[in-house]
Amino acid sequence: MSGNHKKLDNQGQQFVQGKRIGNLRTGYTTGTSAAAATKAAVYFLINREKLSKVDVTLPKGKLISINIKRISEGKHSVTATVIKDAGDDPDVTNNAQICSTVSLLKESNTVVIDGGTGVGRVTKPGLGLKIGNAAINPVPRTMIERAVQEVMKDRLNSVGIYVVISVPDGAEIAKKTDNPRLGIVGGISILGTSGIVIPYSTASFAASIRQSINVTLAMGSDTVLLTTGGRSEDFIRDVFKEKMAEHSYIQIGDFIGYAIKQCADTGITKAVVAGFIGKLTKMGMGIKQTHVKGSKVDMIFLSNLARECGADDGLITQIKSANTARHVYDLINAKHLDLFYFALCDKVHNQLSRLCNSKLKLKIILFDFEGRIIGKAPNEMIPFD
Repeated sequence: MSGNHKKLDNQGQQFVQGKRIGNLRTGYTTGTSAAAATKAAVYFLINREKLSKVDVTLPKGKLISINIKRISEGKHSVTATVIKDAGDDPDVTNNAQICSTVSLLKESNTVVIDGGTGVGRVTKPGLGLKIGNAAINPVPRTMIERAVQEVMKDRLNSVGIYVVISVPDGAEIAKKTDNPRLGIVGGISILGTSGIVIPYSTASFAASIRQSINVTLAMGSDTVLLTTGGRSEDFIRDVFKEKMAEHSYIQIGDFIGYAIKQCADTGITKAVVAGFIGKLTKMGMGIKQTHVKGSKVDMIFLSNLARECGADDGLITQIKSANTARHVYDLINAKHLDLFYFALCDKVHNQLSRLCNSKLKLKIILFDFEGRIIGKAPNEMIPFD
């Protein structure tokens, strides 16, 4: 295997683990980890040799070399473990143990893949996986199958391989993910489309939003509650109480433009957007991706808005020189200019309505930092009827 690795490296086909994008180091997915663990386990099962690393074929054909943490033998099985490395991406699965336990099957040309401890089970539609199946996505399944085939080769003509992927701490890790909301219970998902984790990947966040919207639609709902983070979600839950299903709550982070367009294009008809003054100010300014460089809060925008709401010259001058949106919040509160918050929500409503070509019925909710609603648009009863 090491010879094959070297040959491909010389041909320029070897993926260099840990390479940098800017100042950030890349990592590999749970799917890649599972494929590597499977390859090492099958290799020992067939060849009785423990490997310290294996080469895994990525979806586009390149190889990545993955370290194997340990290999242990059971009565009729072998288990290999990989420590998942997310590089510099803030992935909750970083350093998780991804294990693969393999055993022989009598059925030839068969590779059966299932999930064990810490790998979630699908209980809701809209995920592209059958209800009841382990949450191992299609690309990782293909990678695992290929890993088996690369080791077994012609031996699969006489036997099959049974693979069980497990994550010892998966149930605990899953609490930090959207899995419970999406109807994936008992653990994490085995994910990855490229096999590589790009640091702070916008693609992965966008995929999560898209998947959440698809689940909502598949569950027969047409309404979503889009929040910019965990605190705003907690606050909006207090507003809606039991009136909205769990799958309707979607954290969109900085991806308001993508989320609104995705809702409009897929059949969602009603959306609540809830957050705090900083993110809503950026939305009101027309910024579609609220964390990118150049998306700072514009104090001129806020001072002009305050002027429209009847602010005096002194307050307008203070806002122009304010440090942050929260600073503006303090200034507005000191003057009791409550109309300002409703005007800001109107700006957000107008911007997002244009963004979706008015396909969505929108409600905008602005919270203070204790969870009280201080602004909304349209200025009518919340929640939806």
